[in-house]
Amino acid sequence: MNANTPKHPEEQEIDLSMISQKINGFYQTFSDSVYNSIQFIIRHSIILIVLLAVGFGLGFFLDQSSKTYKQEVIVMPNFESSDYLYGKINLIDSKISEGDTLFLKKLGITEPSKIINIEIAPVIDVYQFINSSSDRNFELIRLMAESGDIKKIIEEHTTSKNYRYHTITVTTKSKKNSQETINQILKYVNDSEFYRKVQKEYIANVSSSIIANDLTISQINGFLNGLANEPQRPSSDKIVYYNENSQLNDVIETKQKLVQDQGNYRIQMLSLDKTVKDVNRSLNIENKKSTTGILKILLPLLLVIFYIFGHNFVRFYKKQSKKRTS
Repeated sequence: MNANTPKHPEEQEIDLSMISQKINGFYQTFSDSVYNSIQFIIRHSIILIVLLAVGFGLGFFLDQSSKTYKQEVIVMPNFESSDYLYGKINLIDSKISEGDTLFLKKLGITEPSKIINIEIAPVIDVYQFINSSSDRNFELIRLMAESGDIKKIIEEHTTSKNYRYHTITVTTKSKKNSQETINQILKYVNDSEFYRKVQKEYIANVSSSIIANDLTISQINGFLNGLANEPQRPSSDKIVYYNENSQLNDVIETKQKLVQDQGNYRIQMLSLDKTVKDVNRSLNIENKKSTTGILKILLPLLLVIFYIFGHNFVRFYKKQSKKRTS
């Protein structure tokens, strides 16, 4: 018989009747479930309200106690002290991981148990890095990029320590004494007899350069004033005039470079009072995590779900026990 032979009307009516019965059965089951759920809530309303209140209170407490804060300090290591700075920060972090509160208290930190960790990372500024030493750093980056990913090279540890600015991040459990904690950490980092000697010599060298440049600029100004006061040469002296004009341009360019160097030296002197100069501080930045602030909502729901699951499990167990005994 052909498989595509149409069914008789009686068979079609039977199929439609079965579908209708299944739909009605599903609807009845759904209605019974909704009714039973409402009855369950009414019968256990007191317990559910208590669970919601307890869950909310516990969640609120955990939300408050689990908050953490970041203390960020942008620093500028002077006198080629980047490796020294990273070593000091890593040492402090290892002491925090070990729970060595005695070491931290010696630094002057009053509540070492409130510190979670400390880390340091460069403020990546490849343009400043390239411009800091004429074409030397640019050539270095170009050669390294030929054999690898430029992004990885820029962020690589050996390269990153040579950036001008770095961010020290201290994660704490409390806002209290955050300013004092940062002060004590920076005090510890700057406590180096060797770098104090380097600092003294460095400042002396910069000061000497400023004095020498001021003297040279003064001499150039005297030379230029002398030229300005000289009488005009006759027009027949064209070759000598051209030669003197060329030398004059060199003198003016030298003066401009010296003036620019003087500005850079004086700006540099502002940051030489410390081995590790703190440039900016951002304190008590609250960490935003995926679970932050939602435990007061999540815990009440979990308690209610566990209670419903436990109640249904007990009913199921008792029902199966009666079947077995009967």
